[in-house]
Amino acid sequence: MRLAWVVMAMSMAAQAAPPATAADGRIRVQLMSRHAVTLSSEIPAKISAMPVVEGGGFRRGQPLVEFDCSSYRAQLRKAQASLEAASQLLKVNNQLAKYNSVGTLELTQAQGKAKEAAADASYAQTLVSKCSIAAPFDGRVAKRSAAVHQYVNPGNPILDIVDSDSLELRMLVPSKWLATLKPGSRFTVAVDELGASFPARIERLGAQIDPVSQTILAIGVIDGKAANLLPGMSGWASFK
Repeated sequence: MRLAWVVMAMSMAAQAAPPATAADGRIRVQLMSRHAVTLSSEIPAKISAMPVVEGGGFRRGQPLVEFDCSSYRAQLRKAQASLEAASQLLKVNNQLAKYNSVGTLELTQAQGKAKEAAADASYAQTLVSKCSIAAPFDGRVAKRSAAVHQYVNPGNPILDIVDSDSLELRMLVPSKWLATLKPGSRFTVAVDELGASFPARIERLGAQIDPVSQTILAIGVIDGKAANLLPGMSGWASFK
């Protein structure tokens, strides 16, 4: 399974720009998912099933995409049959070697064929294992980029998934705030889409200051559970 784990870059745009700050000192903030991934295929195949609709929820380990892999499974059966034949030949030659009834060259060739058949079977098994993409975490489907019966190539985006229960509050704050702003500092965030405010706290600060805008990334989390919050919502953080 390739998760292309291809993680969607959900960082604040244009860090060199000054922070969006209101006259009363509030900071513009955006809600982002800790886990947001674009799933894609590692094999060329036709999609046979996508059981979760856009907006639908899923649990970790649940199949999200199934591919029509009849040809890959046929190749696996062929490789396994070749491996069995090569293994039997090697077994016979090993027995004959005990009685000096087979040459060293024949024995070496049988060993090589057995190793080659084992590698072919392992490769075929790997391809079959990629015929299903399972959810890497609990979450919801944010976007479908492909459809059932559609043929996809490796790397083509299929599903965008997010964990809407693990949200972060990202904001750019003036670097001079570092004198008082620390992990654990509490603030209130007013979410525009809901018209409601939630208590929050700073979880961590960025690793460097932008020398042009003199800002630093601050990442916070909502205290407690808020089921109506979704990634992409935005609002204002007040530290008063």
